[in-house]
Amino acid sequence: MKRFLRLAAGSVVLFVAAAATVWYLNVRGEDNTTSAQPAGPASAEQIERGAYLARAGNCLACHTTRGGTPYAGGRAIETPFGTVFGSNLTPDNTTGIGTWTSADFWRALHHGRSKNGRLLYPAFPYTSFTQVSRPDSDALYAYLRSLPATAQANREHQLRFPYQSQAALAVWRALYFTPGSFAPEAGRSAEWNRGAYLVKGLGHCAACHTARNALGASDNRLDLAGGLIPMQNWYAPSLTDAHEAGVAHWALPQIVQLLKTGSTPQGSVAGPMAEVVLHSTQHLSDADLTAMAGFLQALPQSPAPTPAAPPLVSARQAALGAKVYEQHCVACHGEKGNGVAGAYPPLAGNRAVTMASTANLVQMVLNGGFAPATAGNPRPFGMPPYRLLLNDGEVAAVLTHLRSQWGNQASPVSELEVGRFRSNAR
Repeated sequence: MKRFLRLAAGSVVLFVAAAATVWYLNVRGEDNTTSAQPAGPASAEQIERGAYLARAGNCLACHTTRGGTPYAGGRAIETPFGTVFGSNLTPDNTTGIGTWTSADFWRALHHGRSKNGRLLYPAFPYTSFTQVSRPDSDALYAYLRSLPATAQANREHQLRFPYQSQAALAVWRALYFTPGSFAPEAGRSAEWNRGAYLVKGLGHCAACHTARNALGASDNRLDLAGGLIPMQNWYAPSLTDAHEAGVAHWALPQIVQLLKTGSTPQGSVAGPMAEVVLHSTQHLSDADLTAMAGFLQALPQSPAPTPAAPPLVSARQAALGAKVYEQHCVACHGEKGNGVAGAYPPLAGNRAVTMASTANLVQMVLNGGFAPATAGNPRPFGMPPYRLLLNDGEVAAVLTHLRSQWGNQASPVSELEVGRFRSNAR
């Protein structure tokens, strides 16, 4: 009996120690959230600055339902753990942030904690926003406070057990989140550091372009090295690989053009990145776009892969692929995959066609898509959906055709791959 009591007491001690450790890891560094608010009402310049920063962070995308009041929340964000709904950021006192102070708002961005102390889910990318400076946080707060108050109740998140619990979230944060601040890198130019600040902080590029583990945490060891976006089933290509989306070999104006218009002679953005350009990067200043481009251009690049042998394609799949291409693709993309300048991208030598991940190719064929409508490209050409016209075998065959013609050398696409993405495509 005594031995049992000693074991029980020891278990209690260990539990208390573990709980205390988790608690400490979740509140470390939060003493600076009580700093005083700026004196007096926000200036017009600060509000304008906040509006610009809101576009840089693409806040509208997650905090606005389709056709709804801007920033009034309600948009569903699907995750592998359930559905999270964007919150109301308008200054309504009951349903929005009308009673929040700038310190409360700063704590949400920097520490991932709501005004009432509740831990926020990392679908709100505070793991990146923690690097946002206090002056920029205050400007964002001033802008949101200037919006018309909208009484729209926040929807309750629909997360599976145990992910809906604050205890589980506290453990996740203890393992994967440490509040931080952006520190300019010595020896780098002010422009490079500005680009790093935007890409790593408000731009939260790593939220998509970094692989995630089974618990949804980004793998910082592979920062910006690409990853499949959960639930959306689009692959955000590596920004550190010239064979995916690395731009180290691009001229700086070309990178700026892609971020500003969504389209360059080298290719166009699609899928989730089209939404980023539409709502965010096209609205940024040329100076900030150039800074971001310079940072992306300077990223260390992955070693070039060993040249692969020509892919082995069965005669049946090759014949079917050529037939489907002739029937549905050649009119826009040309007999030799050259495309049409300013309209349809070339397929020959196109790294989006030959990436190891075939997710984006399958998505485009099944669901179609458009580059974003921007000031520099207001009426983009698009790709029609073939979901109801082509079966899995035909989609696999035509994609294999693209990946093995005109000098392209990439592995064949299987019906199984297409079927998996078809059933999960959104």
